[in-house]
Order: sequence, then structure tokens, then C-alpha cells
Amino acid sequence: QVQLVESGGGSVQPGGSLRLSCEASGFTFSENDMNWYRQAPGKERDFIARISDTGDSTVYIDSVKGRFTISRDNAKATLYLQMNNLKPEDTARYYCKAPALVGWGQGTQVTVST
Repeated sequence: QVQLVESGGGSVQPGGSLRLSCEASGFTFSENDMNWYRQAPGKERDFIARISDTGDSTVYIDSVKGRFTISRDNAKATLYLQMNNLKPEDTARYYCKAPALVGWGQGTQVTVST
């Protein structure tokens, strides 16, 4: 079974940093592109970043570009999201997903406030 376990969320002040992790199992991680998404209160779940299977190519939405960095360690079957200069509008539950596959994890909560 495809399993995705997000971790690393928490509560931080504006300007702070967090590093999210997504541990994957049940599929060939190294052969799949991986995405990060987030869902803020009262909002739809939005795509925010993508990384290719090899890690050679990345895509970000404009609002996080220059602040967030998606990366992966195929040997550990783990996806990462380094989040710097966090803003209150980044407050959301964050999810990882292989776009070619069905499963979602439970997400991890990020709260940015004073």
C-alpha cells in the first residue's frame, strides 16, 4: 500500500523557518515525481512545489519561490520542503503526493503567527 507520512510542522513566528519531511513507502519512490500541497483554513488544497524523479528539475508557485526549497533523498525514500522567511499566509496543513499515484498522507500543520 502507498504510504506517505509528513512531519516537521509546528508553530513559528513570521520570518522563521521549518523543514518538512515526507517518508514514502509502498512504491518505487525513485521513479516518481513528487509534489507538495497545502490547504489553508476555508480554502482548497493547492499545489505549491514539484520535484522530478531524479531531483534534477523543480517547479514552484510564485508565492513560495525564493523562500521554499523542495528536495529529495531517493536512498531514504524521503521528500523534503525547506521553508524560510515564513509568512502568516503560509499557515496551512502541508501534504506530499506522488502525482502518478492515488494516496495522500495525513499532512503536517504549519502555523505562522505572532
